[in-house]
Amino acid sequence: MLNLPEDFLDRMKSLLKDEYDDFVREYSKDRHQGLRINTLKSDFDSIKDEFDLRAIPWCENGYYYEESQRPGKSVLHEGGAFYIQEPSAMAVAENLDIQEGDFVLDLCSAPGGKASQIAAKLKGSGLLIANEIIPSRAKILSQNIERMGIRNCVVMNESPQRLQEKYAGIFDKILVDAPCSGEGMFRKNETAIEEWSLENVRLCRQRQLDILDCAARLLKDGGRIVYSTCTFSQEENEEVIDEFLTKYKEFEVVPSVYKFEKGIAFDKAKNKSMLEMTNRIFPHKVEGEGHFFAVLQHKGEKSQTKYRLQSSNTDKKLIKEYELWQKQNLNVEFSPDLMFGQNLYSLPKGTPDFDRMKVERAGLGLGEFKKDRFEPAHSLAMALRPCEAKNVLSVDMENAKRYILGEMLECDIKGWAIVEYKGVSLGWCKCDGMYAKNHYPKGLRKSL
Repeated sequence: MLNLPEDFLDRMKSLLKDEYDDFVREYSKDRHQGLRINTLKSDFDSIKDEFDLRAIPWCENGYYYEESQRPGKSVLHEGGAFYIQEPSAMAVAENLDIQEGDFVLDLCSAPGGKASQIAAKLKGSGLLIANEIIPSRAKILSQNIERMGIRNCVVMNESPQRLQEKYAGIFDKILVDAPCSGEGMFRKNETAIEEWSLENVRLCRQRQLDILDCAARLLKDGGRIVYSTCTFSQEENEEVIDEFLTKYKEFEVVPSVYKFEKGIAFDKAKNKSMLEMTNRIFPHKVEGEGHFFAVLQHKGEKSQTKYRLQSSNTDKKLIKEYELWQKQNLNVEFSPDLMFGQNLYSLPKGTPDFDRMKVERAGLGLGEFKKDRFEPAHSLAMALRPCEAKNVLSVDMENAKRYILGEMLECDIKGWAIVEYKGVSLGWCKCDGMYAKNHYPKGLRKSL
């Protein structure tokens, strides 16, 4: 049994009343494990034989697995075939109503589970800006965007206020997975227990209101915000939504696509009927940890805001070198739009100007010019389906593990090739007709 804070338990007893004992007993049990298939790179048929999976009812591609199976130590995980994600957390992005071509902002995005879920729904269309204010977490976010093979994402390391100043009114959908006191994750992360306090709950509440203010200004008329936390606190959940709705009367709460426990309206609430359409996920009610979310719909007609596009700065001579490489090695074309130093990027169509913004990943990294010679990036390999490369080296599990460890493989191919396992691209190798030189990044190499 976890050593939960007394103040927290007192608050939960007041909140849950007759259900309190059931709630507390849940903390003596193991938590539920989940993974979500990344449909940008894989499908259920590619994974079903590797693990014993059971469907999560509120997420189309979400599955429970047994912890003993350790999918995080598998080749398919390294290849981005799936994302290990807490089951309750999968419910949130399902309610953004993503349509192909949408411009979407994930405002508090690290480590990237919900961002990769959004990207899968966009199917390579539109634009996803995944933002994280803490630099170290932004780097982790960027790594996960790369592993999941996402082509149409710009990763930023900015404050919500700075984004609001630059991009007001351009997003169709916004996810605010707000920093919170983390009460719902006590079973998953015992550090959250040590950091919990009543004062931190109050600090989180104000921060959440500030972030939602920015989200309201970043959204197009007629757009949608989904606000979520992983806490039980009414101050951070219903009270935040009540204050937001009172301030922004052009918004309303709309029902979720899957029915969870309804939100808990409090005595002084000004929007009680709407608060009851928010969603609470309790671990003694479902197979998942604690979560809260509200689907906030702007009541206005859909609008379009004009904005400045990101300009290109490429070198014509180097671009010709890249285009020649692309013609020789790929069955698909990527637009070479931007250079940072000698690194070449392809931007999602319609990417707004990010001059003077802190950008961690400027779209899809295509590769690097080395003495006027183009060398493809690992991110490009991860974004490719094997059929999109002219040369493919298909490997079994043993050789896939050898590849991820950094070893040389045998092959009869010449030139650049994608290393593929069960339909999932793992990275590049360069072949001479006998051997494949391993180009899996040294910083990612490991024994599985």
